[in-house]
Amino acid sequence: MELRQIQYFICLFEEGTVTGAARRVNVVQPALSAQIVKLEEELGQKLFIRSARGMEPTEAGRRMYQLYLPILRDLSQAREQMTLRGGEVGGEVMVGMISSLAESVLSEALTDFARAYPKVNVTVTNGPLLDWVAAGKIDAAIVDKPRRPFSISVEPIIDEELVLVGPDDDALPASLPLSAAAALPLLFTPREHNLREILEDYARQENLVFKPVFEIYSMTALLNLAEDAGFYAILPRTVVRRRASRSPLCVRTIEAPAMTRQIVCVTHPRRPLSTACALFLDVLRTHIRGLPGGAPRAGDTDR
Repeated sequence: MELRQIQYFICLFEEGTVTGAARRVNVVQPALSAQIVKLEEELGQKLFIRSARGMEPTEAGRRMYQLYLPILRDLSQAREQMTLRGGEVGGEVMVGMISSLAESVLSEALTDFARAYPKVNVTVTNGPLLDWVAAGKIDAAIVDKPRRPFSISVEPIIDEELVLVGPDDDALPASLPLSAAAALPLLFTPREHNLREILEDYARQENLVFKPVFEIYSMTALLNLAEDAGFYAILPRTVVRRRASRSPLCVRTIEAPAMTRQIVCVTHPRRPLSTACALFLDVLRTHIRGLPGGAPRAGDTDR
C-alpha cells in the first residue's frame, strides 16, 4: 500500500466521483481508477461500488476512511512542521465550533491568531462535532458539554448564562423565576438540539413542562421571530447581546434557578494536539472567557 493510493482513496471517498477526485489530485481519471483497483486487489476487498450517484463506498471503504484519514492528516502536519525554519509555527488546524458561539468570537479570534501565526492554515467547521473528534476527523471542538458519555477528553471553559429575551413589556420584571418564564409564549429549538436538552433538564428539576409555540433549529431565526411577533426565547447571553443592543428586544435574567450552559473543549485522548492547534485553542479560550455573561471554569477537567 502506497501513500499515493491512500491519498487517491481519501479524495475519491470525499468527492464521490472519479472525475472530482482526479481533478482534486491533478491526475488523469484512468490513473486514479487504476490505483484504486490496485489497492482493492491488495486488500482483497471492494472499497467502492459504481452507482447512478457516483462511486458509493462499501462498508470496507467506510472503515478504511475512518482508519486512514487521521493518519493522512498526521503525515500532512508532520511534513508542514519539517519544512518550517527555526521557531516558526505552521501546519493545518481543523477545529469544530457550535455556531452560536462562533458568531460571537470567531472573527476576532481568527484575526488575532493569523496576525501571530501567519503560516498556520485554520479550518473551522460545524456538524456532528463530538463524533468527528472521536473519529479523528478534526483536532478539537468547542461545544456544549456532552449530555452522554464519549471516549473523548473534556475541558471546561466557561459557564454561560441563559437569559430570557422578548418584548419590552413593563408587566414583566427584570428578573423572574423559570416557572414564570415557562408560562410565556416561548420559542424553542427542537429536541435534538443541545440547547433544548439543557432547558428540558432544568424544567424536569423544577417539575415544569415547556409548551413551545414554535420550534426552530436556528437561534438567529428564533431571535428574528421573537422580535417580529412578540414571542419569548431562552437563549445564551452571547447569542442575544449584539441583537439586543440594536433592537426593541429586552433581555431578562432567569432566577430560581439561575440557568447556564457549560462550554467545553473536547479533544481525542490518544491524539496529542499539534503546536499550532494548541496555540489556536488558547486564543479561542481567551476570547470565549472574555465574553459577558460567562463565568470561567478552571481546574475541572473531566476525562
